[in-house]
Amino acid sequence: MNAVDTARQVFKLIEAKDTAGAAKLLSDDFTFSGPMPEPISGAQWLGIHDSLNAAFPDWKFNIADAHEHGDVIHCAAQITGTHKGDLDLSPMGMPTVPATGKSVKLPREELNVKVVGDKIKSIDGPPVEGGGVMGILSQLGVQAPKM
Repeated sequence: MNAVDTARQVFKLIEAKDTAGAAKLLSDDFTFSGPMPEPISGAQWLGIHDSLNAAFPDWKFNIADAHEHGDVIHCAAQITGTHKGDLDLSPMGMPTVPATGKSVKLPREELNVKVVGDKIKSIDGPPVEGGGVMGILSQLGVQAPKM
């Protein structure tokens, strides 16, 4: 599998609710950063996606424009999903949001996926207004807590 395929596969596995499979493609020192106040570990990132997948059974990253530049894959994501289950945000220190039945479509976010060997070392991208968990809460009509 080449680096672009590795990056795409991680997102596909998360969409398929196979975070254990996705974990096998992350390096031991993986970090995710961008819309978070501080970088988080692979276990934390996948844990958030377990919560998101439970709340949004049709969760999609809609990865586009993936191309390799050295050991970094540049791609775009535009997350979509329908809020059909409780959104447990306790791992982020926030309350659970009961299902609303509302659909969300976040703005396009540019991501940089660093691949070393056959593992993803990091995913980062600049925060986008209306993106991330705060964007999801806004589209669901939920008052976001002050962070």
